[in-house]
Amino acid sequence: MIRFGIIGTNTITEKFVKAARLAEGAEIAAVYSRTEARANEYADKLGIEHRFTSLDEMLQSDAIDAVYVASPNAYHAGHAMACMEHGKHVLCEKPAASNARELREMIEAAKRNDVLFMEALKSTLMPNFTAIRNNLHKIGRVRRFFASYCQYSSRYDAYKQGTVMNAFKPELSNGSLMDIGVYCVYPAAVLFGKPNAVQAEAYMLESGVDGNGSLILKYGDLDAVLSYSKISNSYVPSEIQGEEGSIVINHISEPSQVRIHYRDGRVEDITDGSQIEDNMMYEVQEFVSLLAQGKLESEVNSHASSLAAMEVMDEARRQIGLVYPADAN
Repeated sequence: MIRFGIIGTNTITEKFVKAARLAEGAEIAAVYSRTEARANEYADKLGIEHRFTSLDEMLQSDAIDAVYVASPNAYHAGHAMACMEHGKHVLCEKPAASNARELREMIEAAKRNDVLFMEALKSTLMPNFTAIRNNLHKIGRVRRFFASYCQYSSRYDAYKQGTVMNAFKPELSNGSLMDIGVYCVYPAAVLFGKPNAVQAEAYMLESGVDGNGSLILKYGDLDAVLSYSKISNSYVPSEIQGEEGSIVINHISEPSQVRIHYRDGRVEDITDGSQIEDNMMYEVQEFVSLLAQGKLESEVNSHASSLAAMEVMDEARRQIGLVYPADAN
């Protein structure tokens, strides 16, 4: 049984706790919060035994084996590094770091301490993404990957009224690319690796982060066209176009329906009907299964995939002029 401690007391961690309890071999054992009142409130609500207001105390405790890091993006690297230096395995919420430099340091820390470090990008570990990978050969030579994830942020209304919430603060390494665009970038990294070139455009908000943007990733004989936004909605599916057919994906962030449209007019449904609604369970199961096998890196959400995705986002940010305080450290 892998006993998790949690850093972060927010909506995403509540979903994680629910999903982890569906995974075989996982237990939620502890939570860390800066205030005792919040730690107790959260732990009581979710039935978590151990609660800490000192991160060092939680990391020194023998009550946990691993930590799920879901603090704001800007704190991921510091929190994950502290966990790994204490010999704890780390499942780190996406994006794993503020930039590639931080991510390289995190990967080095994992190797130095012989612990598992994996980015918690859920979509690439879902059964329907596995179905995409297993059936990719059927569409012939791939020529284009189109991914769209545009979701109007519930916090944008407050922003327009003059209240800048965490989702739009550069000091927390937030914005459209990091929070939403990563769901388009990461699958490209898993399927095709690191591109040869990146072309980026974005609409910048006055707070200093991007509201929406688009990327073209060049891979030689194929390209990836990515569209993402936190200030508008889109209902367009994503698609992998091959010379013999196209794989149409209803939601790139949570693929629940996947079909192949062949050039001759045939349509093949390759959807994995076993996929459950609490789909964060798959990242937990991957993490726990890796530890059970004595492995310290995922073959899907690998260090190389995470680094390729982060390097794409670094280059995109350079082109659109999006700079975070974390970049100067």
